Amino acid sequence: MSGARNSPTCGVCGRKLVKNGTTSAGRTRWRCTVCGASSTQARSDITGKAQLRAFLAWLLDGQSPGTLASSARTFRRETAWCWRIEVPAPPPPAAAPEVVILDGTYFQDWCLLIATDGHHVLDWQWCDREKKIAWQQILARLPAPRMVVVDGGTGLHAALATDWPATRIQRCYFHIFQTVRRHHTLRPRLDPSREILSLTRALMHVRDIDQAVFWLTEYAAWEARWDQFLRHRTYPRAHTERPAGISEHQHWWYTHRDLRKTRGLYRALIRNKQLFTWIDPALTGPGDPLPRTTSSLEGGPNRALKDLFRAHRGLPTEHARRAAEWKLNSLTATPRDPWSLVRPEHRNPPRRQRVEHLDDEPLGPALGTGFSWEDGNGIQHGWAGRSRP
Repeated sequence: MSGARNSPTCGVCGRKLVKNGTTSAGRTRWRCTVCGASSTQARSDITGKAQLRAFLAWLLDGQSPGTLASSARTFRRETAWCWRIEVPAPPPPAAAPEVVILDGTYFQDWCLLIATDGHHVLDWQWCDREKKIAWQQILARLPAPRMVVVDGGTGLHAALATDWPATRIQRCYFHIFQTVRRHHTLRPRLDPSREILSLTRALMHVRDIDQAVFWLTEYAAWEARWDQFLRHRTYPRAHTERPAGISEHQHWWYTHRDLRKTRGLYRALIRNKQLFTWIDPALTGPGDPLPRTTSSLEGGPNRALKDLFRAHRGLPTEHARRAAEWKLNSLTATPRDPWSLVRPEHRNPPRRQRVEHLDDEPLGPALGTGFSWEDGNGIQHGWAGRSRP
């Protein structure tokens, strides 16, 4: 049946059809007055839009399939084609954002790198781990901001030094605290460990330049007070196990290695000016200070993805990736229209070509199909398993 929506033509003789009541499903029935052929008019685009809308309502909003179709099995069958739709990353913003927050989240064997401005998702990238070349894919697509908030990943820092050399870096305070806690626990036994843990907690309460200067003074005093303590050495003894990372060829090692790691962490942050970038007068204006943690990303897109995977446990890898892309698309400033991403091959994928083998090509070792007495195909007498008297 062809023609305009309200003036279809007969597919047999090509004449105009007229309305002839409705079907049991409530659809309009059309009849040809010449040949008598009867048919109904189908709108595949309206059906596809309804299926895609129901699919996203189930995937993103958590609606039950029973409320979207006659049964869950019918819903899965009608929306199976929606998994083929690829959701591209959003276009880069017209103007460079003031701050970009970068972080990665893991699920199954994949890593998803996400960039956000603190309110909306800017870009994302799939990879196996947070390495330099993966982060460069995102940095190359976005305009360089004035400041970025990052964790301590070496791959991200290497990518920033290459692609955004003029962008200032702010190290996330939460990740700093997590590193110090991993080195000393929350209930350390040594006095220098207790003091550096208290200083790290005090770092979370710094609000302006004066408090930052006071914190740096207290940290310098901590280093001077425990400098000799951190120089203590340990020498190998018989029947004493060496710490992890100490080779058999080392004649000594520093006793308080975790304290020295924490000191090296703060020294690098202070030397590279990555500790108080968020309150630097050269970057901040008279308004609110810039962010100093990745909490807006952790509590926003990352948490939304975790909730999504928790609500849809057991998704195959490809379906999980599609679900994550649909969720991130909904968190962008201007989400893409789902129907605009649909192509004909999504709903009607090309059929696989049937491979025909030539008669002269061997298909492997041939198995005999003839009758054979050795196979036990002969006439059997008596009952199976019956013992002779």
